[in-house]
Amino acid sequence: MQAIILAGGKGTRLKPYTMSFPKPLVPIGRYPILEIIIRQLAFFGFKRITISTGYLAELIEAYFGRGERWGVTIEYVRERTPLNTAGALKLVQGCEDNFLVMNGDVLTTIDYGKLYALHLEKGYKATVASKVRESKIDFGVLKLDGEDFLFDYIEKPVYTFWVSMGVYVLSKDSINLISEGESIGMPDLLLRLKKAGEKVHCHKSDCYWLDIGRVDDYERAQEDFEVNKHNFLRYNV
Repeated sequence: MQAIILAGGKGTRLKPYTMSFPKPLVPIGRYPILEIIIRQLAFFGFKRITISTGYLAELIEAYFGRGERWGVTIEYVRERTPLNTAGALKLVQGCEDNFLVMNGDVLTTIDYGKLYALHLEKGYKATVASKVRESKIDFGVLKLDGEDFLFDYIEKPVYTFWVSMGVYVLSKDSINLISEGESIGMPDLLLRLKKAGEKVHCHKSDCYWLDIGRVDDYERAQEDFEVNKHNFLRYNV
């Protein structure tokens, strides 16, 4: 099984941690976040891994090499210009008929193998791993009527959303919707699939998940990992 990891971003929201090295090498405990991901993927049977690099690509390639330490084969593609979260897929040669693609800054306990198997079983063109998140508004929210008089007043409401975990399974055909050299985000690619008449399945997961792209989330990830390390690397700590 093939997995493609998107690791080309500059991690500007995570400064100062990313001043000297790329975000995928930012440590969680004693492991770079990307190493945790690779260990998990290897455990779930993804033996061919392609890493899309950009910012400080040499450091990522020097650390992970060809993947022998983790029992996988690692290949690299390099973005000479930023291609966003889906454009880099066009650079990957010889994609398998279906492949997992994910961001390189995700700390999660999702079962990647189960997600991939579900995608194959249902014959989807795209599967998006999704998670419930709550967002609290720290203000009193006013609802106005048509003449700007108060209709309702909600003090610090909490809204619930299904959000993308940054983990997907795609069919090889989906790459045909990306033009050569096009910078395109994953949301736009998924909407193109939908517009083309394809069903994009959103797999609801109750696993642990955290995107470490912001400083506060990164610091929380450090705490969660140390307390529950066995949940992330229960098979190899």
